[in-house]
Amino acid sequence: MARRAWLVGAAVLVIFNLLHAFPRYATGDPHQARIPLDQGFPEHYGVLVAHVVLGNLSMVTVFLQLLPGVRRFHPRVHRISGRLYVFAAALPSALLALVLLPFSKAPSGQIGLATMAALWIATTVAGYVRARQRRFHDHRRWMVYSFALALGTSWGRVLSEAMAYIPGFRIDVLPLLEISSWLGWIINLLVAHWWLRRSAPPPGLP
Repeated sequence: MARRAWLVGAAVLVIFNLLHAFPRYATGDPHQARIPLDQGFPEHYGVLVAHVVLGNLSMVTVFLQLLPGVRRFHPRVHRISGRLYVFAAALPSALLALVLLPFSKAPSGQIGLATMAALWIATTVAGYVRARQRRFHDHRRWMVYSFALALGTSWGRVLSEAMAYIPGFRIDVLPLLEISSWLGWIINLLVAHWWLRRSAPPPGLP
């Protein structure tokens, strides 16, 4: 039951991110970007679109990785989607995030997002290396952490969308940006750690 609830919650966040990002960036119109663009960086919009597209691809592919039926009954799909996640989605998206951060016009939040991107790279590489070493228990653990980091900015998006529907609600954006840049991915990592411990086999069992 706990595993099903986790997967349903993850699916909802993946779908929310897809609906949140693609309608604006699919237009190819820089004026539709959700963040201010740096006029001194002509490639800013193109890099941003690539980051958004690859970031959402990472969420979809790693979600396939987490489905037990795919791992058990379709191992080829699991391997292919895993390689897509690592090399075509997560790693390039995280690296592009680090490229974009110095050009961000947001007055706060960059350190938290940079930390999240660095941890996303580290957990993804660790998960891939463990798979190559055929240490699949460790591989699964690292990839769950990687998925948690892939969804690290989701809570900030959910919160900002929710606040828009609260009549008369106002909050200073600076502390909100700083808090959301840390709290989202930290909460996700804590939930992932709790779920891994809860779903682990009892001591003494393989």
